[in-house]
Amino acid sequence: MTEFIPPAKPIIGDEEREAVDRVLRSGMVAQGPEVAAFEQEFSAHFLSGRAAVAVNSGTSGLHLGLLASGVGPGDEVIVPSFTFAATGNSVALTGATPVFADIEAENFTLDPAAVEAAITPKTKGIMPVHLYGHPAHMRELAAIADKHGIALYEDAAQAHGASLNGQAVGTFGQFGMFSLYPTKNMTSGEGGMVAVADAATERMVKLLRSQGMERQYENEVVGFNNRMTDIHAAIGRVQLTKVDGWTETRRRNAAFLDANLSGVVVPPVAEGAVHVYHQYTVRVPEDRDGFVRALKEEHGVGSGVYYPIPNHRLPSLTHFAPGLELPETEKAAAEVVSLPVHPSLSQDDLDRIVAAVNTVAQAGA
Repeated sequence: MTEFIPPAKPIIGDEEREAVDRVLRSGMVAQGPEVAAFEQEFSAHFLSGRAAVAVNSGTSGLHLGLLASGVGPGDEVIVPSFTFAATGNSVALTGATPVFADIEAENFTLDPAAVEAAITPKTKGIMPVHLYGHPAHMRELAAIADKHGIALYEDAAQAHGASLNGQAVGTFGQFGMFSLYPTKNMTSGEGGMVAVADAATERMVKLLRSQGMERQYENEVVGFNNRMTDIHAAIGRVQLTKVDGWTETRRRNAAFLDANLSGVVVPPVAEGAVHVYHQYTVRVPEDRDGFVRALKEEHGVGSGVYYPIPNHRLPSLTHFAPGLELPETEKAAAEVVSLPVHPSLSQDDLDRIVAAVNTVAQAGA
């Protein structure tokens, strides 16, 4: 029987297990020296020294970053609808209103023209998503933010190491959030990292993640328990030493797929962009769901559909966008398929993926 090729495969090895054991033996398993070291190392590795604050999930990172940036009731934040629900959720959790704007077709990221059209007197900021590992149109979005005197935030959950014109994602806005969920390009088991633009935002995120305290029992603001544990940080520190190699493998795998796939629309890369291929997402214009079934059932090739229901049509968020029409978002939701690109793929796996996709595409699913 042909072995199934999964769409994603977390890599956890002996070094990660040894790091966890080291923390368990230390007796200090909550937020402590491992978290502090991870923050410093992540900052140096991905953020050119911009400060980073570790939290217990990517969603917490978005939520606390927005709160620390002063987002709250009465404000609006412009976000894409074509993304995971955490993007819209994080805005709603502050009491602000997520305003959904359309994406541009090629890279699935916020369309600057759609953002410009969505700005109102209540707009506090713009939060693009560097979707699938490709940077958003940050130069254009930053110009819009400057023009209107509003803030720029970044959902970089899927984009560790991505950059645009030599500048790392996560360093453009007031804050940028990176997810450390198991299927991301690197993981801490669970967690998030918030890159912050200034000391005031850094301090507020730190207060908010720890019950509003800098010093024990001296609560300054109403906060949360969103701390990262030393156990998770220890895993993340090991992964940080490996992620560059994994990213290069992802990029090589993507280049092979680019060169050999036919019958689907492969993902273009914008000029000046470094794509880190958290997902390798193609478009299947006809019968996407049949295509996905055929890949799995006939060829043993897994895939993912991210995201079949846009945020503005989710039952939890649709009340923020009654009657809203986002044509490029709807088109992408109906056509996208993410193929395996993860670093555990062998050359035989890649050859099988190409053969399967080309066969199914030629047959019209």
